[in-house]
This record gives sequence, structure tokens and C-alpha cells, in this order.
Amino acid sequence: MKLQANFLCALTLFLAATFGTLHAQDNNVNTEFGVKGGFNMSNLTKDDNVDDNNILYGFNAGLYATLPISDFVAIQPEILFTTKGTEYEYNNAFGSGNTKFRLNYIEVPLLVRVNVTKNFNIHAGGYASYLVSSKVTGSGSIDFDEDIDTDDLAKFDAGVSAGIGVDFNPISIGLRYNYGLTTVGKERTVAGTTYTFPDAKNSNLTLYLSYKLN
Repeated sequence: MKLQANFLCALTLFLAATFGTLHAQDNNVNTEFGVKGGFNMSNLTKDDNVDDNNILYGFNAGLYATLPISDFVAIQPEILFTTKGTEYEYNNAFGSGNTKFRLNYIEVPLLVRVNVTKNFNIHAGGYASYLVSSKVTGSGSIDFDEDIDTDDLAKFDAGVSAGIGVDFNPISIGLRYNYGLTTVGKERTVAGTTYTFPDAKNSNLTLYLSYKLN
């Protein structure tokens, strides 16, 4: 996942260049409504540093719409249930195992989609999420499974998104990266000291499959 930030920057530059060189083609993008789901590779990042060893695997699923505003540009809103978080493996004198920190969100991306050709698109925009549940689990020398009170974490998350997609009517596949701009933890003050825990942001790479219903 070290390439995720570079992927986002490169895709943004590609999007800008495409707007400057793309020639409109009739019916390059059409109105669509459908369902989608995918495979998540998530992590938590602090100071823009992501540890590839702490990837948590999860999923996303939901609905999408593609609403054309020109022959090749569309607005694409979505509503998804998505899992994020991180996994930490330990091996020390006290034992070995892993701990998983899971965050479950209702997420609403709002994207600008550009169909470079009829079957290939690039998209970028932002997302807003609401935390619906969270838990921490451990296996190995110590086993546990505990729900976390969402009041102890930031209920809302927001960030930027960018990705690519390939259409095989009525099925599409794509790759998207989401980078959180808000911390997962909530700011609190204890004994006159203010801190945020966890002081980290969501980072998520997803491979998705969508199916057009109309």
C-alpha cells in the first residue's frame, strides 16, 4: 500500500490531462443504476505513513447511480456499507498473535466520472461516512472479541477518492483508493491534557465489481 498516495496523485494529474485532450463521443456515458460490491484492503495512517504489514482485509457493498452531465462526464453518487480498520501482529516475550481493529461505516461517495472511452473511465471526488459499529478482536496467546462504544470514536469520517473502471456491459470492474482527511479518534481532555486517540486516519484500497440494473 506504499503506492497508494502516488497512485492518487498520478490519477489526479491524469484526470486533469484527460480533460484537456479528450474529444466528446456520442453516448460515451449513459444514465445507470445498479449494485456494487468489493474487496477492501484497509489501514490507518498517521503523518501520511502507512505500514504495509498492518493491512486489514474487508468488504464493501451498496448501490450506485451514474448521472450524465455531458457526452463523456457524469456525476456518480453511491451509498455503501464498508469495513475499514487495521491489523497488528505481535511476537514478543509475552506471546504472539494478532489484533484487529474494525470500523464499520455507511459511506456516501460523490464522484466525477469521465469516460475516456465507452468502456474505460476514471473518477475522482470525495466521500463522507458515518460510523455504525466498531470492535477489536485478538487471536493467539490472548483471545478476545470486544465491541467498542462508537461514542468513544469520531462518528463522522470524510476524505478524497480516485479510481479507474472498465465496463463490460452490464458488469464493470474497478480499482479505487480512499484517503481519509479526519482522524478516527475523538479529541478528549484528561487532567488538563488534550489528546486524540487513535490519532490516525483511514486509508483504503478497494477492488470492486458493479452490475447495471437498467
